[in-house]
Amino acid sequence: MIENIGVIGAGQMGSGIAQVCVLAGYNVFLSDVSPEALQKSLLHIDRDIERQVARNKVLAKEKEEALSRLHSFSGYEGFKKCQLVIEAVTENENIKESIFKELIPFLDSKCLLASNTSSISITALGRATDRPDKFMGMHFMNPVPVMQLVELIRGIATSNTTFNFIQEVVKRLGKQSAVSEDYPGFIVNRVLMPMINEAVYALFESVGTIESIDKAMRLGANHPMGPLELADLIGLDTCVSIMDVLYEGRGESKYKPCPLMVKYVEAGWLGRKAGRGFYDYKGEQPVSTR
Repeated sequence: MIENIGVIGAGQMGSGIAQVCVLAGYNVFLSDVSPEALQKSLLHIDRDIERQVARNKVLAKEKEEALSRLHSFSGYEGFKKCQLVIEAVTENENIKESIFKELIPFLDSKCLLASNTSSISITALGRATDRPDKFMGMHFMNPVPVMQLVELIRGIATSNTTFNFIQEVVKRLGKQSAVSEDYPGFIVNRVLMPMINEAVYALFESVGTIESIDKAMRLGANHPMGPLELADLIGLDTCVSIMDVLYEGRGESKYKPCPLMVKYVEAGWLGRKAGRGFYDYKGEQPVSTR
């Protein structure tokens, strides 16, 4: 029975995962190397749940109880009682593998592990642990509290028991799961990222402006958000990283990240989290940067 869940990484994804888990009744142990990131995460979770209270989606008492189940710290010592630990750090295979190797000595031998990776091989990440049979992919969508899907990805060694336990966690969170094979990009990003990349190419080749490309896809394809808006929300650095994984894994030129998106990343224009990407977010309303 899983009651204590650890989350590594207090960024946008880790904070969202921690939030939905405490609201579902789990005890959550949130860790990050940065005390500032932890503090920012706790404030964000508090504010977001308060908005749910204001909309009558969560009772004030439920908020209080949820926050009492949230524990934050740096390091890995606090994960000793966890039955599941979810990694949600930057989309970099070497960083993820390093974290798992450092984490293992602090875990109970029965503790399950999951990665929120959106594209990296689950089999390869599982190899960096001492328990590939207890390891799998648990890819939440952004923003986690709003989006209903969690992609579940089994590595070659993932056991049925591990899969069943984590599938039950997804159900308790009130979310739906889609099962993907362990191939680059899985399902969502295998389809989504080339579309975003092609939208950036359309901008790069002056087929349309930022506004016209986003408007065309919102109104012409009935998408709730244009592809360039969505890239800013995801983070352009994350988009480039996923395209690199797809390109390396598939070897086809259509997966190579657009030079314009790479240039934005080099400039530090990473999207909403940096205050600037394809749009500038410093004013009251986003303004296109090109």
